[in-house]
Amino acid sequence: MAEERRVALVTGASRGVGRAIAIELAKVGFDVAVTARTIQEGSGFDVGHDGAVRSLPGSVENTADVVREQGQEALPVRMDLSDPLSIGLAVGEVLAKWGHVDVLVNNAIYTGKGAQASVLELDLADLQEEIDIDIVAPLTLIKLLVPGMVKRGKGTVLNVTSGVAYTDPLDMGSYGIGYAVGKAGLFKAAGILAVELGDKGITAYNVHPGFIATERMALHTAELEGLDLSYAAPPEVCGAVAAWLANDPTDNPPRNGTNIESQQFCAERNLVPSWTPAGRYAAGGGRAGKVAADS
Repeated sequence: MAEERRVALVTGASRGVGRAIAIELAKVGFDVAVTARTIQEGSGFDVGHDGAVRSLPGSVENTADVVREQGQEALPVRMDLSDPLSIGLAVGEVLAKWGHVDVLVNNAIYTGKGAQASVLELDLADLQEEIDIDIVAPLTLIKLLVPGMVKRGKGTVLNVTSGVAYTDPLDMGSYGIGYAVGKAGLFKAAGILAVELGDKGITAYNVHPGFIATERMALHTAELEGLDLSYAAPPEVCGAVAAWLANDPTDNPPRNGTNIESQQFCAERNLVPSWTPAGRYAAGGGRAGKVAADS
């Protein structure tokens, strides 16, 4: 009897942490539904802190090609988390193609002006979009996909989080209340899934990337925020951690529903041998980067 296909769905997989997670999942044997807004190279963009629209490299098709290079199948799918219809159509396409999803990775986030706006300057329309993308959309995916996992008796949900979800800032400036509230809202989901559905085979974690050198950071965010990217870890550090958690770990797995500090986790298990930790995770090191640099 042929071994059953293992399927992962990753949001925001056109670049950055999401792309790395998709590739690392393929390396451990998952076929991957690669989802994001940017399907073709050259059409990616980002709305910066100042409201300016800037182009970004990366695409769903590009990531899908790299997944295939790992010997796994890839399904490139456009998904716009601000559009409920787009979410439903994307999930339908994946289920029509492969029948089920074993691992859901909620990685994509809102990056518009509202993410950085102060309380006094925040536009309520931007706040609503932030909440829709950072909280409602991933919960929609959970609602659409977790019942199938329960029916199959097994499934994993990984929510990519940020330190802003569970720590208060020393000062403000590089992110605003909208971003913090958006991340904090989703942060509770993993623990609740673990308590409600852990006995039905569902495993859920928050995965905190820490200070990561993504395409967006390299192009403009680091300069705007005055960040030193020499302390940043490569995206595959978080990708390797996500793949380890998704790959049915038996070697002392973390407690279901908890938060995983990916750089510490990766360093302790040497999941990326070519990576030398800097800052807080290096021997005798200090802080790797301010919390505003987190995903």
